[in-house]
Amino acid sequence: MKHVDHDRLFKELIRTFFEEFMLLFFPEIHESMDYRHTTFLSEELYRDILKGEKNRVDLLIETKLKGEDGLIIVHIEPQSYEQDAFRERMFIYFSRLYEKYRKRILPIAIFSYNKIKDEPNQFIVEFPFHQVLNFEFLKVELKKQNWRDYIKQDNPVACALLSKMGYAKNEKIQVKLEFLRMLTRLELDPARIDLIAGIFHTYLKLNKNEENQLQDEIRKLNPEEEAKVMEITTSWHEKGREEGRVEGRVEGREEGLKEGKKEGKKEGKKELRLEISRKMLEANVEIEQITKFTGLSVEEIKKIMN
Repeated sequence: MKHVDHDRLFKELIRTFFEEFMLLFFPEIHESMDYRHTTFLSEELYRDILKGEKNRVDLLIETKLKGEDGLIIVHIEPQSYEQDAFRERMFIYFSRLYEKYRKRILPIAIFSYNKIKDEPNQFIVEFPFHQVLNFEFLKVELKKQNWRDYIKQDNPVACALLSKMGYAKNEKIQVKLEFLRMLTRLELDPARIDLIAGIFHTYLKLNKNEENQLQDEIRKLNPEEEAKVMEITTSWHEKGREEGRVEGRVEGREEGLKEGKKEGKKEGKKELRLEISRKMLEANVEIEQITKFTGLSVEEIKKIMN
């Protein structure tokens, strides 16, 4: 089974749509923020000396509040699995970040695992006679969100995360239909559409029978909306077929290389990989995919483009 880097998906989504994320889940805070100054800081790596572990802070955004000169830092931590000590980890991250930056820090956790659970968001240190610490972070528990509450919001984050929200199994087709309708209303560029669609489809997949039922539902839309939805889905299918053809050619040629004699053919293999890369570039396949298929470096592929 292919490993899904859940944290990377969420980080890419929020980096692209940070303002929309705050508007969707924290509208009151959104109204207080001045997004004209927004800088994504480098990831912070911390070592837990006692446990011998390395921990990485996922997202740090430096921004401002309206009417204030001082900067604040928003720390967003996507959490894709249950962890008993998570709230303690959030406090440790907070304290280390404050120690380094000496600025107000707004900590937010996004819980994206499939179990519905009331995740605690406080870390308390106290005695029977005195409370020393009450650290509290903001949280978003996606599975507890009703997907129908978000389908009227033309928000790209809501669109992408619709498949991670709470819905019944028999609602899958309707969820995807509403996702497609939302996507057409957003009118985004192809790169952002691919990002949103990639995240949605990572978490909600339909079988062949369900896809046929979805097509029936699409045909029930008004003609203008149906045409927009079909335009998007057709482009995905064409892209998938082209990538499949390219991958098939690459795998076929790679198999031929393996079956051939190994001695004295390194140059021949290199030339074949370069030829495959040229074909993939002509098919508008991304460089990252080409390096994966051919084993060539990014620098080698860029030389072909010049």
